[in-house]
Amino acid sequence: MTTAKNPITLKGKQKQFLRGMGHHLDAVVYVGREGLSDNLINSAMDALKTRELIKIKLGQNCKVPKKEAAARLEELTGATLVQLLGKTVLLYLPNKDLKPDQRISLPR
Repeated sequence: MTTAKNPITLKGKQKQFLRGMGHHLDAVVYVGREGLSDNLINSAMDALKTRELIKIKLGQNCKVPKKEAAARLEELTGATLVQLLGKTVLLYLPNKDLKPDQRISLPR
């Protein structure tokens, strides 16, 4: 697995905004007993490219501790960890290639 670029730094107000948006999202990637495999990271990257904000659910069979999994997901995808709540990870990665109406506009 290759390491992606460094995540952006979010201000408190921006994280709060993204957490509010993420509350209503369904998880798009599930981490199971295989852990953080290449396929899982590729799926997360694809989802981030199209959505910018995604939820990842750590399943019961996931053998990686949740804090370690969140840190590794952040590192491997290049996204910013917005929130780790229970076994749910919320990641944000802006994509300048999306149309302006599809991008998330963060508060300043």
